[in-house]
Amino acid sequence: MHDIITSGFLFPNEIEVHWSVMIVLYPYITGLVAGAFIVSSLYHVFGKKELEPIAKFSLVGAFCFLLFACTPLLFHLGHPERAFNIMFTPKFTSAMSGFGYIYSFYLVLVLLEIWFVFRPAIVQRALESCGIKKAFYWVLALGSSDVSDEALAIDHKIISVLAAVGIPAACVLHGYVGFLFGSLKSNPWWSTPLMPVIFLLSAIVSGIAVLIVCYWVVMVVQKKPVDTACLHSLYKYLWGFFILDLTLEVLEVLTMFYEAHEEWHIIARMLTQKLGFSYIFLQMAVCSVIPLVLLGFVSLKKMSEITRNKLGLICSVLILIQVLAMRWNVVIGGQLFSKSLRGLTSYSPTFLGREGLLIALILFALPFVTMYIFNLILPVFDKQETQESES
Repeated sequence: MHDIITSGFLFPNEIEVHWSVMIVLYPYITGLVAGAFIVSSLYHVFGKKELEPIAKFSLVGAFCFLLFACTPLLFHLGHPERAFNIMFTPKFTSAMSGFGYIYSFYLVLVLLEIWFVFRPAIVQRALESCGIKKAFYWVLALGSSDVSDEALAIDHKIISVLAAVGIPAACVLHGYVGFLFGSLKSNPWWSTPLMPVIFLLSAIVSGIAVLIVCYWVVMVVQKKPVDTACLHSLYKYLWGFFILDLTLEVLEVLTMFYEAHEEWHIIARMLTQKLGFSYIFLQMAVCSVIPLVLLGFVSLKKMSEITRNKLGLICSVLILIQVLAMRWNVVIGGQLFSKSLRGLTSYSPTFLGREGLLIALILFALPFVTMYIFNLILPVFDKQETQESES
């Protein structure tokens, strides 16, 4: 059995899959950041008023996912403290070194935008509180208590500029993750010009989908009605970006099939044998075709809002699984064939351990826990609550 597995491999270390679940989780969380931020920018920059109920929530979601985007990489490293070396002793020809600077810039940008968006609420709570709580909010306000119309107008302009700068920054952030794989010329499954674009579009798709699911959960927990106009708009954006994403994913494989270079024979075996379930069945058949068709009905057909929202929620969950399967098939799939293009190996993730499924689930849950804590400090839907009470 061992001889069968290792046949076609030139080096023994090729048999081991070194980039495991953590490297799958890393681009997945990073993609949620980019998608959530773009939804926020659709309101702050392009004035899509129907997205106002979720604008703050999407910005907070982007920030919380961004805080933990690099955590899977740190768990993957044997010495995570060495990660700072790419910042202190940079090598400008290194793709990961460049990502460190892009990530840091984007983190500061999102943090600034959140502060300006929530500054009126911070000042209000500082004025209404007392004791330690009052001091805490005064620190958050950075000593600024000016909430006059002139000050808020300046804040709005700054928010618009930050959101406008953040759109290309978000695209670069996740397009760069795709570039990390697409620039590896030695691996034919990764090295394609479409890889950065596919990663970017799938990031936008997954970010919109996770916002829809989270918004549903929050409204159900708080026992409030969902904003149907907001959700309907999100379904349309989700459908449009998903069409582009799925089209490029299919074109990438069709191009490989049509060109039929020497590496295609091993890639075809990998897709049909080793990735038969995760790629053909899960990513393409179930989690691509079903939401693609259903979102078309949700976006174009007349139906009751209850039915529309239930179908939209199902599609969002399926798309989140689809993007996760895509990340898995890219990261893991690229390590399943040998450099000689003649052998295939296998990979099964462990449940326990530093890079096991349990740790991956915990890391993935941390951004949602952070959202909950943030909401305790500054309620994300506070403005919406005020509007409902006034009505």
